[in-house]
Amino acid sequence: MRLAAKPARRKLRIIPLIAATYFMVSGGPYGIEDILGGAGFAKAILILVLLPFLWSLPTTLMIGELASSIPAEGGFYVWVRRALGPFWGYQEGWLSLAASVFDMAIYPTIFVSYLSRFNPDLTAGPRAYLWSLLVVVVCCAWNLRGAPAVGEGTVGLFVLLLAPFAVFIALGFWHGFTAHPTIQWHAASTETSLSTAILVAMWNYMGWDNASTVAQEVENPQRNYPRAMIAAAMLVAVTYILPLAAVALMGISVSNFSTGSWADAARMIGGPMLATAVIAGGAINGFGMFNVLMMSYTRLPVAMAEDRMLPQFVTRRNSRGVPYVSVLLCAIAWALALKLPFERLISIDLSLYGASLILEFVALVVLRLREPNLERPFKVGNFAAACALGVGPTVLICYALYASREEHVGPLSAVLFAFLVALVGPILYWLTFWTRKQQRRRLAATAAD
Repeated sequence: MRLAAKPARRKLRIIPLIAATYFMVSGGPYGIEDILGGAGFAKAILILVLLPFLWSLPTTLMIGELASSIPAEGGFYVWVRRALGPFWGYQEGWLSLAASVFDMAIYPTIFVSYLSRFNPDLTAGPRAYLWSLLVVVVCCAWNLRGAPAVGEGTVGLFVLLLAPFAVFIALGFWHGFTAHPTIQWHAASTETSLSTAILVAMWNYMGWDNASTVAQEVENPQRNYPRAMIAAAMLVAVTYILPLAAVALMGISVSNFSTGSWADAARMIGGPMLATAVIAGGAINGFGMFNVLMMSYTRLPVAMAEDRMLPQFVTRRNSRGVPYVSVLLCAIAWALALKLPFERLISIDLSLYGASLILEFVALVVLRLREPNLERPFKVGNFAAACALGVGPTVLICYALYASREEHVGPLSAVLFAFLVALVGPILYWLTFWTRKQQRRRLAATAAD
């Protein structure tokens, strides 16, 4: 089991862990508007109801077992390395870090898009990039205070973000039951628009494994990880489905609902104050997700550096036990990707994340075979159940790769671009292996002299 070089003085408790996991995956209903535009109310709600069982639940159960049995810093990288060896461990780390470059560029974009709803002049021209860069800088400073500070602050962000939607849902249902508006449950949809809806829903339901990388900074991880995964999964599903159902009951047309339309719907049902609160929640969504995911991703290079897969200086920590070198390096990489288009980011992110997630399901099965006596405080059924757990997510990942074939990054399709990014992993691994081999030879030669 991997131990942090300087354990944090305080640790994440169950409530901050649930809130952090919620932001790592969802961060509220923001971002699901395009599901509605591509599928209509009935299909959108159906997609959001079914995906947790096919996509989220298997993933949370897998993470619950592995995180409770191997609560190590680096999380999923450690699981894959332990099960499949250093080569595949490195690929898991590379795929996750490469996906993070595209994933993390999305959230400052969301922050800026909602900020512009207050005043378009605030984000006009180059100001949009500067606001995005400010999100990176502020979250970097917050993360340098440690995981407990991030987790505890996230609880407050969670309340601020969802409070307007509690009012929104109550008013929407009340309006539907009293005014009886005409509800447009169905909308004409093409294969492309329906595929887009499914891909966006998958993106909005992914990221459960990110909570595993801070295991050494979580209080009683064997007990709290399974509980946090299940609680966060229920919260995510509820906070997606209920607001969408409220919009349907309000009689809002599908054609009038797109990215950022939560504020318009809130203004219709609750006036300008509710609209302002929802807009502020959108900015909190982008900021909060970036903040907690920074906490998660920056522990991964540290775990790899401790295995000599990355330079040793990456492991350096400040007085709070925070790997500040990793935080700074990751922040720089994410800042460089801020101008990539949102739609292309989702396709690339899903491709890279999907490959890393499949490796985690393989690690679950292999560890059942190789380490049957490993203490598992939370266990997902028998061996057959462990094998079956990854079937649904794998099928959905393959579908996502097929559906994304038309997305392009320059002259390349998004899927081919993601494949080329993934191929860099084996090259980097062999370069690292060759460099270490050369260093051992020089040391041996020096000792012989």
